[in-house]
Amino acid sequence: MKTLYIECNMGAAGDMLMGALYELLEDPQKESFLKTMNGMFPGQIMLNAVPSEKCGIWGTKMNVVILGHDEKDSPESAHDHSKHLHTSYPEMLAQIDDLPVSSQVKEQAKAVYTLIGNAESTAHHTDISQIHFHEVGTLDAVMDVVGCCVLLELLNPEQILASPIHVGSGSVRCAHGVLPVPAPATAEILKDIPIYGGTIDGELCTPTGAALLKHFVSQFTTMPPLSVEQTGYGMGTKDFPTANCLRVFLGTLSILPVPSPRQLPSPFSPGALKVAMEGETHPDYYTEHFHSLDQILELSCNLDDMSPEAVSYAVTLLREAGALDVYTTPIYMKKNRSGLLLTVLCNVTEESRFSRIILNHTTTRGIRIQPCYRRTLDAHFRKVSTVYGEITIKISTGYGIRKCKPEYDDVSEAAKQCKVPFQTVYDAAMEACRKEL
Repeated sequence: MKTLYIECNMGAAGDMLMGALYELLEDPQKESFLKTMNGMFPGQIMLNAVPSEKCGIWGTKMNVVILGHDEKDSPESAHDHSKHLHTSYPEMLAQIDDLPVSSQVKEQAKAVYTLIGNAESTAHHTDISQIHFHEVGTLDAVMDVVGCCVLLELLNPEQILASPIHVGSGSVRCAHGVLPVPAPATAEILKDIPIYGGTIDGELCTPTGAALLKHFVSQFTTMPPLSVEQTGYGMGTKDFPTANCLRVFLGTLSILPVPSPRQLPSPFSPGALKVAMEGETHPDYYTEHFHSLDQILELSCNLDDMSPEAVSYAVTLLREAGALDVYTTPIYMKKNRSGLLLTVLCNVTEESRFSRIILNHTTTRGIRIQPCYRRTLDAHFRKVSTVYGEITIKISTGYGIRKCKPEYDDVSEAAKQCKVPFQTVYDAAMEACRKEL
């Protein structure tokens, strides 16, 4: 799987991400990219890719020149974007629609600006149509956003992952005055994304960088096992004790491949009966659909000094807390004592919460934490009518696979109410599924 991994140890800004992605292009593509970008606003703006060095590391600094002035002459932040005339949100979208780029790039760029506009409107308690972009609403920011969208279209990775984002600390001066880091709009964009402050004084993640990452990145996680083919460095403007750069890796995810991912256009498409009932694949029924890998954590510990009731209570708490799965396995421990292996599966960002529950409600003194990857099928639910009442059917699809299964709770309740065997209701639900789907 062709994977792009973005390392945000020094935050993210649009020009830094653009510089890093630019380095992944072949030389003819680089020339074509710069020609495209410099044809967007003839006579108004120019983009230059300049070699730059930070702490002994060489990379590319994307310099935007507007009306003869380099953007670094008017710093916005630690990454230095210029301040120019204010532009409204509708004007920004109209400006993007007029650019000589593909419709896909236009839609991606507008989606990024919508993230910024919504964040600004929330931060300033106003409607998005009333927002006037300041630092992010200038031509150089348009170049950053559109440039990144063009580069990602050229590179065409199957999935994009990124590390947790270093946002910096202290304060930043902008059009509204001196604001804490991360600035309110940036903080709004970064909701539900893992971030950290660190000791570097300054704004490391700009609104533009935050919006680009939020729009394109499917998961923020530690670096997965990659067979790296290319590495790119996008350089910032300011100097810090740590190299002020954003690094990207392009490679192949080192996990066994699966068949080309396919999925039915609709989970209830006519003619898909055999596929739905028997889990078979049939290429005539499918269109291409990509399912990305998810990284999760496996938390485990050995228990040999808890009563079954106490273990059951802890397992129930973990399930109710939203663990992806919880289970116990019989094991033999030292001196051949019988015990249990408690295993909890959870999302990467929730490790501390579930570790605390385990340490609080079991006798263990330590937890093993193992990262792992999973593939999942999409789940759809539909009710079917039987002589025993309505039964919910779970339909799982993806990777050219379809499965149907009646939900246990509905089947068991119907069997109890109608005083018939569980299997009788189950078979009736499957037959109804065959007829209705």
